[in-house]
Amino acid sequence: MDLGGAKWNTAEELGEKLTTAGYRILTGGLGDLPRAIAKGARKSPSYTDGTLIAILPGFDPSIAQNYADIVIATGLDQARNLIIANSDAIIAIGGGAGTLSEIAYAWSLKRPIIAFGMPGWSGLLADKTLDERIRYPEITEDKIFKVANCAEAIHRLKEYLPRYTKRHSGIRLKDLETTGLLAKGYEENAEEDLAIAKDFEAIEGDLDEDRDR
Repeated sequence: MDLGGAKWNTAEELGEKLTTAGYRILTGGLGDLPRAIAKGARKSPSYTDGTLIAILPGFDPSIAQNYADIVIATGLDQARNLIIANSDAIIAIGGGAGTLSEIAYAWSLKRPIIAFGMPGWSGLLADKTLDERIRYPEITEDKIFKVANCAEAIHRLKEYLPRYTKRHSGIRLKDLETTGLLAKGYEENAEEDLAIAKDFEAIEGDLDEDRDR
């Protein structure tokens, strides 16, 4: 990320506006994005110690000590993206594969997702849904919400965060059609397993006859 470039300036401004609006900010703690966000957050008159939280993939908390007030070194490597995705809301600025995984996790975890329309996965997925699941029947416009600037991001956050109250409670089969298809698959597999078992019984019978001879 270029210092003074579009993504840097967006991240810095977002850090300041989120902090001023009273939000805490959780990042992955590595690279230029957390640095820009931290710089912006600390400009805000509402900034206090504890505003900035970093969830690190490794074991060394010192890596993010200049960009966060609270550093959690998970040692989980890429799996730490799931923790980040379980935040109250997700805001994506550009991003590569790591951001893509966080967006996918957040979608399955029923979190509101806000995406800046700029190069990277945030721009590619903005204004889209990731799959056909109905996460919130009462929020008919549910999708990855596209924003053009930080003021719009804060507006979307205030608008939707109170409405996204559900939390992921485990993988479940809710769609009856899908359940039916899977049940059919289980029946077919059971028939195959039974046929294999009968074949083994036949083979064992032949072996027993050979031993008796």
